[in-house]
Amino acid sequence: MKKNLAILIIPVIILAACKNKPVQKEENMEKQFVEFVQKHETAVKPIYRDMCDSYFKASISGAEEDYKKSAELELQLTKIYTNKEDFEFLKKVKESGQIKDEILARELDILYNSFLSNQADPAMLEEMINMSSEIDRQFSTYRATVKGKQVSDNDIEVILSSSTSSAEVEEAWVEVKKLGPIVSDDIIALVKKRNELAKSLGFNNYHEMSLKLSDQDPEEISKIFDELDELTKQSFIELKSEIDDYLAKKFNVKKEDLRPWHYQNRFFQEAPKMYEIDLDAYYKDKDIEKITVDYYKSIGLDITDMISNSDLYEKEGKNQHAYCINIDKAGDIRVLCNIKPNYNWMNTMLHEFGHAVYDKYIDRELPFALIDPAHTFTTEAIAMLFGRLGSNAQWMQDMLGISDKEKEKIRDLGFKSLRLEQLVFSRWAQVMYRFEKSMYENPDQDLNKLWWDLVEEYQMLKRPEGRNMPDWATKTHIATSPCYYHNYLLGELLASQLNYYISTNICKSNDFNNQSYYNNKEVGEFLIEKIFKPGAKWHWNDMIKNATGEELTAKYYALQFVD
Repeated sequence: MKKNLAILIIPVIILAACKNKPVQKEENMEKQFVEFVQKHETAVKPIYRDMCDSYFKASISGAEEDYKKSAELELQLTKIYTNKEDFEFLKKVKESGQIKDEILARELDILYNSFLSNQADPAMLEEMINMSSEIDRQFSTYRATVKGKQVSDNDIEVILSSSTSSAEVEEAWVEVKKLGPIVSDDIIALVKKRNELAKSLGFNNYHEMSLKLSDQDPEEISKIFDELDELTKQSFIELKSEIDDYLAKKFNVKKEDLRPWHYQNRFFQEAPKMYEIDLDAYYKDKDIEKITVDYYKSIGLDITDMISNSDLYEKEGKNQHAYCINIDKAGDIRVLCNIKPNYNWMNTMLHEFGHAVYDKYIDRELPFALIDPAHTFTTEAIAMLFGRLGSNAQWMQDMLGISDKEKEKIRDLGFKSLRLEQLVFSRWAQVMYRFEKSMYENPDQDLNKLWWDLVEEYQMLKRPEGRNMPDWATKTHIATSPCYYHNYLLGELLASQLNYYISTNICKSNDFNNQSYYNNKEVGEFLIEKIFKPGAKWHWNDMIKNATGEELTAKYYALQFVD
């Protein structure tokens, strides 16, 4: 996950104290805008750096005072964005049509959208930040209790994935879901506050506002999700039947008696390990950190500096998830993980350092506002492109040294595992996208029922009998990374599109499922020049077309995982 600290704002800061004199007709508007930007960059960089640094430290300590400091710094940035005089200046510049330079015009669009999203009551924005920070703290510090003992999320996942006892997995699942009632009322209050902000700015709700202000057309996104639903539905129905056969045998129950806790993780967002391949066994006792460093080096992407700045192993009170954060847009890039020697954390490390290399190689000569990925889903695409390699037999031979015989043995099963992961995830992403969209459209509806209706429709899981709990509230993204999750699935589409292009044009192969890119420096060069270096200076679809010859399309995802 790429951590975007400023959930309420795009992280580009304008100096609040910068008073802009009235625009004179004879003055050059472009010159005024350049001066405006120069002043803001001088002011913003230390504030932005301190905010990101404090959040990273809070994620490690879990201390309430550290989260409070992080929230206070974010509030300082948010208040800057509420400056109405600065917004009116940007609006006037935009309406003048005088900004002809490509870079300046793109910078103006980003700044304008950033300010527009914050032209609301400063007290409301402060309240939203404090609410979000407190919910984030609750997620970071919560520990489920199983058999009278507090356990981590890693421990819960081990129980759900490895136990063959229905009673044991049910207990673990139920206990971890007890976080829901603790945070659900606070999340609903925050959703309503976000909607209040969006409506004050002329949008129907926060979900619509979030998409539009991030260069996405809500109708277009919904069409993509509808298209993917149709593309994946039949294949998923067939795979779901295989999954149920496997799990019924594993737990010695009838298929009709399977419930959500049987599906080997908390949300059925990851595929059960149902094929005769134990990917965890290949990573047991392996140095996940070293493998990650060595792989990226082999394709010309150096991550040693970022590794040294990161926090990669479990600690008491530490955030149990994983993210990458660009502290200062000047080279201080960090990753938070909780590494264990297993397939999941191999995948996660490759994923997070995919975000990291994207950030590292963005052209730092760009204006501060444009030292970001083209879009949040384009950095997800790179993370997913590399994260997929953990089950790739060729990659496992290159990095783990497995024999040709072993590679042949696991090649098809490895891809079947990846395909299963993709289809399971695509259906889960449908639930997340449609839940958030509907929740922001009507937060007063029965959200517990909405959640399980969507789970039954898209994931085909049976809701537990008589259960009326806010299980939706235990998914951290809903609270702390709102209206973001759909970008993961868009990222998967782009990852397949990039894989097709790299396989065809760089690796000179029509085998799209067994490329590892290992030791191919040309792959790293392509990514740096065509994807990373441009940063946000182009609209995301322009960047994709320039890199691959086509705008974003679902056809390569279907070619790889559905057809």
